Amino acid sequence: MANALVDKEVLMNHINGQWVKPEETRDVINPANGEVVVKVPLSTKEDVDQAVQAAKQAQKKWALEPAPQRAEILYEVGRIMKERKEHLSKLLTLENGKVLEEARGEVQEGIDMAFYMAGEGRRMFGQTTNAELKDKFAMSVRAPIGVVGLITPWNFPIAIATWKSFPAIVAGNAVIWKPATETPIMANELMKIFEEAGLPKGVVNVVFGTGGSVGDAMVHHPAIKVISFTGSNETGSNIAAECGRQLKKVSLEMGGKNAVIVMDDADLDLAAEGVIWSAFGTSGQRCTACSRVIVHENVKEELESKVLQKMKGLKIGDGLNEDVKVGPIINQAGMDKIKKYIQIGQEEGAKLLAGGKELTGGDHANGLYFEPTVFTDATMDMRIAQEEIFGPVVSFIPVASFEEAIDVNNRVEFGLSSSIFTRDVNQVYRAQRDLDTGIVYVNAGTTGAEIHLPFGGTKGTGNGHRDSGVQALDVFTEWKAVYVDYSGKLQRAQIDVE
Repeated sequence: MANALVDKEVLMNHINGQWVKPEETRDVINPANGEVVVKVPLSTKEDVDQAVQAAKQAQKKWALEPAPQRAEILYEVGRIMKERKEHLSKLLTLENGKVLEEARGEVQEGIDMAFYMAGEGRRMFGQTTNAELKDKFAMSVRAPIGVVGLITPWNFPIAIATWKSFPAIVAGNAVIWKPATETPIMANELMKIFEEAGLPKGVVNVVFGTGGSVGDAMVHHPAIKVISFTGSNETGSNIAAECGRQLKKVSLEMGGKNAVIVMDDADLDLAAEGVIWSAFGTSGQRCTACSRVIVHENVKEELESKVLQKMKGLKIGDGLNEDVKVGPIINQAGMDKIKKYIQIGQEEGAKLLAGGKELTGGDHANGLYFEPTVFTDATMDMRIAQEEIFGPVVSFIPVASFEEAIDVNNRVEFGLSSSIFTRDVNQVYRAQRDLDTGIVYVNAGTTGAEIHLPFGGTKGTGNGHRDSGVQALDVFTEWKAVYVDYSGKLQRAQIDVE
């Protein structure tokens, strides 16, 4: 294999506690150098069905385990992840390309999620309330749903996996998990950690493969009662439609077209740093990436100058090198999409201030690298200001007022994250009220979610559910109302109320 970090040449599915050898595989490519890292299984509908049968049997016993005991597994998972943080981080960079600094942050997010959700084993609170009749007790409790399906993306292969799997597990469900084929190593490592932590067989089953085979089989399988998906709007909409036909619960986290608003009283050095980190971190390949800077016309040129100056310090290359700040694009399809939008932006009349080209020579010859790119004088109706590019491309849109800035921010189909830089406390409170996004930052960029708060968005970004935070339990539990009548006689609610 291409790297000593990987201890096997071919990954295997994990079904009912067993590692199952695949019949067909696909190469996993390191986007930093084009080398084959490992081979990932291309599983079938039959593989999914085997995993579901195992999960159904396991879930019956797992749901009967006291929740604090289920939580002990997650505490141990968190401990092992913490112990192996550096190794996991390097493997993440190897398959995904993001720089080591960011990979370490992502692994830490998974560690944090393990300990946070383990705590829910002793909380997972319901509610007691007064009954309307004498000698009667009323309460509501959370109940597991059964077998749940998780479909996770390549850009955060460990963090998003933990956002979904940990609440599902502690709530008493069993899991069928389809990781992205571009980044299967993190799933393989997490499954090994689950085993080592003592998770009973069949509670989590990993089935590698494409969305068209494995993902489709999961969505259509009648025994999978929940689908939690992070990915594109097109795929998410199709999943929602099919789940709707089956009356199957579905949680969607999809696209973003996030903006940093910079008002004329802002700390422009701080704002420039926020733009750089939000637009070019992870090479712009994250749903919370800043792809629009809505800037007051009075400070537009000064802010652009500061951003361009700071961009000069961004070293582009293999993320395993500690001094690299911007890694590669995940695959050729992603590269082609970015180049298409560069052409679109120029045709629409936006001015290209910096970047706009693929890097192909020297240290970049064998990988997939694109220059951090800045457009200016964009208008809110341009496609580069409306559509998700998923690359290191940001567009400056000038505005004349706070009210116009809020309007421009909200006039996109997405609603994930937004940010405002200002020293005016009145504008801060108006912004957090009026910005139509699930996440709002003040004097910070558009990225950096914390696991104890809900993650998700409005409009085309999702369907109302949230990953992480205690709200994640809503996806993987049903509310059950319980009435205990100790009157010794039949009492009829509403009818027998005097």
